[in-house]
Amino acid sequence: MDLGVVSLFFASLLAATILPFSSEAILAALLLSGEFDPWLLWGAATLGNVLGAQINWGLARYCLRFQTRRWFPVDPQSLSRAGERFRAWGGAWSLLFSWLPLIGDPLTFAAGMFGVPFVRFSLLVALGKAGRYLLVVALIGAE
Repeated sequence: MDLGVVSLFFASLLAATILPFSSEAILAALLLSGEFDPWLLWGAATLGNVLGAQINWGLARYCLRFQTRRWFPVDPQSLSRAGERFRAWGGAWSLLFSWLPLIGDPLTFAAGMFGVPFVRFSLLVALGKAGRYLLVVALIGAE
């Protein structure tokens, strides 16, 4: 596997978890280089970003086991209100927007906290993120 594709995969994974940067810029640069198959890049970016979102979901599920602890940063009432807001804004369907800057990563974390089933979560997140990267590939001019 080419280093550019592997780098894009890990950049996309990290961008969906902890690092605030744009994997789209890396995808665009690799597309513009003309050295890579656009669809391979699309797949690597999508797979990495979805895996990063799945890590967020898993971390949220894990964090819930500590919700009864005194040091847990969110009290039960606030957690309940946040769950109501999550459901009011579309619940699982809001995950189609998990690719958006600023709100995407918190959405994937919220989905884990509020019990969106993993398979449904993964499908909705994959649709949103694949669409975003498809748009980048189309705009750059894939063959």
